[in-house]
Amino acid sequence: MPPRSSPTVRQARLGAELRKLREAAGMAAREAGAFLGGNQAQISHIEAGRWGVSADRVRRLATCYSASDGKLVEALCAMAEERGRGWWEEYRGILAPGFLDLAELEHHATYLCCVNVINVPGVLQTEEYIRAIHHSYRHVLPAENIEARVEFRLRRQSVLERDVPLPLKVIIHEAALRMRFGGRKVTRGQLEYLLEASERPSVTLLVLPFTCEEFIEATDAPTYAGGVVPQLDTVQLDSPTGNFYLGAAAQLNKYRVLLDFAERLSLSEVKSRQLIHHIAREL
Repeated sequence: MPPRSSPTVRQARLGAELRKLREAAGMAAREAGAFLGGNQAQISHIEAGRWGVSADRVRRLATCYSASDGKLVEALCAMAEERGRGWWEEYRGILAPGFLDLAELEHHATYLCCVNVINVPGVLQTEEYIRAIHHSYRHVLPAENIEARVEFRLRRQSVLERDVPLPLKVIIHEAALRMRFGGRKVTRGQLEYLLEASERPSVTLLVLPFTCEEFIEATDAPTYAGGVVPQLDTVQLDSPTGNFYLGAAAQLNKYRVLLDFAERLSLSEVKSRQLIHHIAREL
């Protein structure tokens, strides 16, 4: 079976976690490959996400590495056994892989927490707001590509509408609420939708007001996605050049501290809704 040319972020994460277990055991890739009856190249492909790996082999490798965290091992086995094609696969070849990776991350997350300073987070955007954001790209993006992006972003909201909705905590800076993307009508509609969403039991909406005197470094709009075990937590960073995904322990801790800090400085849920309502009335 030829190696995958472009593994998904989730496939690469499985391989990276297996590499961490091997390195923690002080075992060389050559030794691990020999244990499976192969060679170093086989292990390198698995750890890079270029080759699939069965749950049985994950368990065998975990035993070889003396991995003692049973919950982590079972979580990795579950990842290895994923064979279903999520709805996002319909857009492969239409949208860049980064879009698909984000939808897959949200689908498998146990909770999401994000901080947005410039705009409303994608999973809570209205169709008109999405179109307004893409308006400035009309000279470089074909109309059909914009339509695909709008449709795709709206379908990402399905995680909030399933039988067991994904818990979502959103911390939005007042600046993002006052940005008039698309004009007053579009902005008002977006704010009203935020108010509706904030009434859902699974959604926590907090606002960082202009009166906050502490600096929050969140210009890269971090989203913290909880994994089935803490070791599989992931941070997604949104930048003009694409999405970045972080999973190292130190990186995860850095963003947990940032999110906790932003939450402490935010208004309460009640006062946040009051401020959003006030801003909407001003439009």
